[in-house]
Amino acid sequence: MSPAEQPDQGSVQVLRGGAGNVDKIRDILFGSQMRDYETRFARLEETLTREMSEIRETNRRRFEQLESFIHKEFEAVQARFRSERDERTDSAAQQSREMKELGESLSRRIRDLDDRGSSVERDIRASLLQQTRDLHDEIRARHDELASVVEKRVSELRDVKTDRAALASLFSEVALRLSDQFQIPGSEE
Repeated sequence: MSPAEQPDQGSVQVLRGGAGNVDKIRDILFGSQMRDYETRFARLEETLTREMSEIRETNRRRFEQLESFIHKEFEAVQARFRSERDERTDSAAQQSREMKELGESLSRRIRDLDDRGSSVERDIRASLLQQTRDLHDEIRARHDELASVVEKRVSELRDVKTDRAALASLFSEVALRLSDQFQIPGSEE
């Protein structure tokens, strides 16, 4: 600022003095109201500060309660999770044991069936062998019986049948007689 622009010292003091006078005038005119306003503002500020403090405290307590609740719920969920996991593990182990027992039972049954099958197979083979022997013996007996009957019939036929040479001689004789060329021995004419 240039010296011409600077206010002089006297006017500054008047202004300062005037400002002080304005304060005094204001204090006279509005003093009681201003003090009343200042008191009210102070109480209001105090009330706001107290309420803010209570709100903060209430919020802090609520957040702590919420945090505690969340923590408890989280622990409960973890406990349920552990419990369900343990139950599933136990269930899986139980099912595994049951499957193992079923497998062993099935293996025993298969072995028993196999043993019974082998036993039945041996019995069937023995029965078939015995029936085969019996049938073979019966066939042999029938064969011997039939052979005997056939031999008997053959021998009967031999006894009954005419000898070929005798039959040939008979036919020759008949042919000669028919042709009148046959001469009976002992009948010489």
